[in-house]
Amino acid sequence: MKKFMLTAVLLVAGVLHVSTQSAAVTFVGHEKVAEALAKGGALVTASNVTVSGNRRAVPGQVEVHDKETDVLYIIDGQATLVTGGTMVGGRQTGPGQHRGTDVQGGETRHLQKGDVIVIPAGIPHWFKEVSPTVNYFTVKAIKP
Repeated sequence: MKKFMLTAVLLVAGVLHVSTQSAAVTFVGHEKVAEALAKGGALVTASNVTVSGNRRAVPGQVEVHDKETDVLYIIDGQATLVTGGTMVGGRQTGPGQHRGTDVQGGETRHLQKGDVIVIPAGIPHWFKEVSPTVNYFTVKAIKP
């Protein structure tokens, strides 16, 4: 019940962070949520917010999003996340999206089950290590 309540608060916080463009209610059933957490995948896609379930077994690339604030809620597992600093080897991979190979400086955090982290738009972030896997929800609040 605690996990459900925290997830609900997290999702509401992500949605309230941006202006509401639609009054439609979106429901995602537990089967689809479980599948997204097991395999990774989108749960909600709108112009002002996206919600996805993610499973990571390996480190990723450094990311910077120009207009997206990421809210991560760790469901299971552990990972080392670096935030801030300066992205190294950066290149634009899409509109407002940048990927790199490393971070100079930044703050390193050990994330584990139950942790929540909010990464504002424009801040480099990188899953540097994953041990052995990490499952998490991502809510992306998108600035217009």
